[in-house]
Amino acid sequence: MRIQSHYSKGAEAVLFHGDCLKLLATIPDEAARLVITSPPYNMGKQYERRKLTIEEYSSRQSAVIQECVRILNPRGSLCWQVGSYVDNNRVLPLDILLYDDLVRRGLALRNRIIWHFEHGLHCARRFSGRYETIMWFTKGDDYLFDLDAVRVPQKYPGKRHYKGPSKGAYSSNPRGKNPGDVWLIPNVKSNHPEKTIHPCQFPIELVMRFIMALTRKNDLVVDPFMGVGTTAAAAVLTGRRAAGAETNGRYLQIAKSRVRLASSGMLKYRPPDRPIFVPPPNSPLTVRKEE
Repeated sequence: MRIQSHYSKGAEAVLFHGDCLKLLATIPDEAARLVITSPPYNMGKQYERRKLTIEEYSSRQSAVIQECVRILNPRGSLCWQVGSYVDNNRVLPLDILLYDDLVRRGLALRNRIIWHFEHGLHCARRFSGRYETIMWFTKGDDYLFDLDAVRVPQKYPGKRHYKGPSKGAYSSNPRGKNPGDVWLIPNVKSNHPEKTIHPCQFPIELVMRFIMALTRKNDLVVDPFMGVGTTAAAAVLTGRRAAGAETNGRYLQIAKSRVRLASSGMLKYRPPDRPIFVPPPNSPLTVRKEE
């Protein structure tokens, strides 16, 4: 796969080194089917130049959102994955901070997805945070949504109707169930197969579910805050085109490597159908049938 450093129509993968506004300015109106990203949370992480005031942070996010809406296809979606800004143990959920700006630009909120994970930092003076949110917006009411592409196994696959005209027939969809708006997906920690040097990368499984549901083959998926290329790799794995921007040169090189590995089928990642945890056969957690 040829990875390009600047956007051009039909490019399979564009990984831009620099400010995302410069990349977005080169993408034509309505060219992207999906914009999905996890922007900085203004927590003073190593990939943030400095900690901004909330007003500065909101203003910068607004400028990026404006360009993302411009490049979004009328049937397209925008997914903004955020956590909370924490200062002096006071929490400000960033989805609440940014919601009005997104709606003011004519977007419609379809879901507020809760991404739940069971490991993270331990807090001493408040309950430990174990979720982040993804706001899924669409540009119009005639939006693309393929539920069948992301169905998950039924909890009771053999359940049947016990009365009425459908008595005896299976009561659940044989293709699986709607995954709902609370997703239990492990975050990328030290022993995760996708782990890189990035301290806050999100898992391929998370972004892949959105890509599968909200785009079609060869559609353009854009990530303004690309990091180590999770979105781009997931797009390539699913036969979509990708474009993303990153200011950190080390992260950019890792993103390029991951995209190449994805293109060749060699990228290591946690498969979406893998159970969260399977206890060993002799573990006391294993449920045994009575003899």
